[in-house]
Amino acid sequence: RFHGVSESVELFSPHLCLSDVKTVGQLTVTDGTKLSEYIELVDGIYLNEIMLEINPKATVQRTNKKVNNDSTLRIQNLSILIRQIKAFYQVRAVWTGITAARD
Repeated sequence: RFHGVSESVELFSPHLCLSDVKTVGQLTVTDGTKLSEYIELVDGIYLNEIMLEINPKATVQRTNKKVNNDSTLRIQNLSILIRQIKAFYQVRAVWTGITAARD
């Protein structure tokens, strides 16, 4: 059992956030439990792969593929994800500004 995670897992609704994520691809969890789906998302590997699908031209730091409940590796993966998301929206904001200036 994971300390501090049980409450989050109970509140975790796979139907809300996973419905969008599953349109991109399937999670690799084999037992299909809420905990497994939650851990796979929190590990950051799958979400980083989705960001690469959204923005394939991004310069990306390599994620840690074997997290094995190591919080340091998990945080590194999620930090990479946050940087990818920020970069994506910064580029979009610039393009939106350029497009608006032309009009």
